[in-house]
Amino acid sequence: MAMDRDKDVEIISRETVFKGYFQVDRYRLRHRTFAGGWTEEMMREVFERGHAVVVLLYDPDRDRIALIEQFRPGAYAAGWHPWLIECVAGIIEEGEHPEDVARRETREEAGSDPTDMVHVGDYLVTAGGSSESCRLYCARVDASTIAGTHGLAHEGEDIRVFVVDPAEALAMCRDGRINNAMAVLAIQWLTLERQSLRDKWLG
Repeated sequence: MAMDRDKDVEIISRETVFKGYFQVDRYRLRHRTFAGGWTEEMMREVFERGHAVVVLLYDPDRDRIALIEQFRPGAYAAGWHPWLIECVAGIIEEGEHPEDVARRETREEAGSDPTDMVHVGDYLVTAGGSSESCRLYCARVDASTIAGTHGLAHEGEDIRVFVVDPAEALAMCRDGRINNAMAVLAIQWLTLERQSLRDKWLG
């Protein structure tokens, strides 16, 4: 049975219960069941973080991946080591095209300008409690120019960028040095598609 987003969900009310750096909305709703009836009214809070781009930086000429490392308060709050190894990423502001955000964030966080870009796909981050989606790109960069620390000081960013080969990046996913979903997904995608991507970009 195919469900319809508009016909099979009834929003009884929606209110913003918190608005700060992020926002939380409270929904009262019900939805159609697979058996054909309707659920009882339920209340759910949804974390409204916005929508993001994620950019895997890859140099096909040198066969190298550029990754970043930065402090993450959510990891700290979860009791994890809070400096995470990640891909470049950023929030899409209203009216912005995701590819423009990807290029901007690559400059800000890695000091590099992509010469080509592939749209890999889109995914929901944690649909049980947040509306956030990510658009994943793979950007062609010159890894020989990537090093040092970057980020916007007025946003509290202190971002280290470094370069590894694809086998090492995959090993980091396997042994837990990379433990965030966006980077793991991107690196696993490159593991599957690396040769075809190199054929495309290197001719």
